[in-house]
Amino acid sequence: MDWPNLLRAGLHVLRLRPAEFWALTPAELQVMLGLDEKLMPMARDRLAELERAYPDTQGG
Repeated sequence: MDWPNLLRAGLHVLRLRPAEFWALTPAELQVMLGLDEKLMPMARDRLAELERAYPDTQGG
């Protein structure tokens, strides 16, 4: 994440207070900045990577 530019956009473009900015999730900030429209859906290889990194386990 490019935090310096995201912080600049949050404080100067969106006019958020610092506490408001830091309370947002990255996804919320992306939506507020209109960046969500540029996101691509997850590809099969990324899903496979996540499945390997975080396998489902039985029993909890």
